[in-house]
Amino acid sequence: MAAPAIWWVRKDLRLGDNAALTDAARLGPVLPVFILDEVFQEYGACPLWRFGLGVAHLARTLEAAGSRLILRRGPAADVLSGLCRETGAAAVRWSRAYDPDQVARDRGVKAALDEQGIDAASLPGHVLFEPWTVETGGGGYYKVYSPFWRSVRDRDVGRQLPRPDFAVPVRWPESETLEDWNLAGPMRRGADVVEPHLTVGEDRAASRLDAFVVHRLDGYKESRDVVAEDGTSGLSENLAWGEISPRACWHAGMQAVDDGRAGAETFLKELAWREFGYHLVWHTPRLVSANWREGWDSFPWNEDERRAEVTAWTQGRTGVAFVDAAMREMFVTGRMHNRARMIVASYLTKHLMAHWRIGQRWFEHCLCDWDPASNALGWQWTAGSGPDAAPYFRIFNPQTQADRFDPKGVYRDRWIAEGRDAPTETALSYFDSIPKRWGMSPGDAYPEPVVALDEGRARALAAYEKRNF
Repeated sequence: MAAPAIWWVRKDLRLGDNAALTDAARLGPVLPVFILDEVFQEYGACPLWRFGLGVAHLARTLEAAGSRLILRRGPAADVLSGLCRETGAAAVRWSRAYDPDQVARDRGVKAALDEQGIDAASLPGHVLFEPWTVETGGGGYYKVYSPFWRSVRDRDVGRQLPRPDFAVPVRWPESETLEDWNLAGPMRRGADVVEPHLTVGEDRAASRLDAFVVHRLDGYKESRDVVAEDGTSGLSENLAWGEISPRACWHAGMQAVDDGRAGAETFLKELAWREFGYHLVWHTPRLVSANWREGWDSFPWNEDERRAEVTAWTQGRTGVAFVDAAMREMFVTGRMHNRARMIVASYLTKHLMAHWRIGQRWFEHCLCDWDPASNALGWQWTAGSGPDAAPYFRIFNPQTQADRFDPKGVYRDRWIAEGRDAPTETALSYFDSIPKRWGMSPGDAYPEPVVALDEGRARALAAYEKRNF
């Protein structure tokens, strides 16, 4: 038989529309390998645990197909080099990444395998268009979303790739186990609370897309902002881990446009916003770790994560019901409604004058759909320091936002138990998920606001007036 080809599994937990797997199958028997490497080991509690659930699901899918998933832990370059020597693999294929941590790792892997004489290559699939292929008329990259959207909306994304048939190796190397890694450990008791809210795996992701197109797409433009309704696609969870390809979502949206469906273009624009984030991260890697607009480096944000106001924000007890409901939704489900994300980000960075990096790191710890590009772009866009963040001085008022997008208080009642005669099950489940050391109980009195909304707004505006951007 031909020498095996390693499919290095990363955030592409699917068999269909997977260029890396398809190319590996062309080269020889496929040896699927997932590595808990130097990048993934640094993930926050919820993202790493959710990734592990996806890896476990993929392993079962491969076993049903007569294959298996080899698990190893350690620096990616060392593990892959060792596996090639151990198995005689002559090629390694993986899905291309674009955020700086993964890019640095992948360049090191490529160099190590090239030196070893291994045929090593990355292939596209995590984004719709390679970032270097989308340029302005002047040859640069887009810094504003609207012209970016106009540039990509009519581009051909190519056809979806079918699940490939592939041979398996005659001999399998030893594998570690997910149980030994204990990826759920950092979640503590929260894992049992969050897990029922997840949709894990390639087949369930495809069903989620189908259900969205059939039942919710027509009203998507309006209902996606109504926080108490199930009006969004929910696909951010599956896109984050590659359980569905952005191309599959794009084709579904384009078909809906052709069919005259009302919400189809809005859905495509949201996919393009995700794309915009990855293109910006590729061209300006500082987006994930520093102010994209360097003029904000001297802005007087408070960077003390232990400040009482910030602690109240992380624990969902700011005394501002819309903010607290959103923070609790994240702790119970691992996700947060997109409209609510903007509100809590604005409240932290403007009403509380805390640095956006504090919120970015908390989301990195708590979100099951955490995505490095989308998370960084969202925080910097809201804070005012990022691309297309105009007007930077916009300050969302949580109360007026609640009046508009949760007029009957359904969302707030769903997630806040204190002060309610009959709290909902979801509100009570928050207290089952949080660390016991927080000392919170549904019988507590609901807190007074840590800062009055008008006071917080005035403080932020005064800071803006003193800075020269």
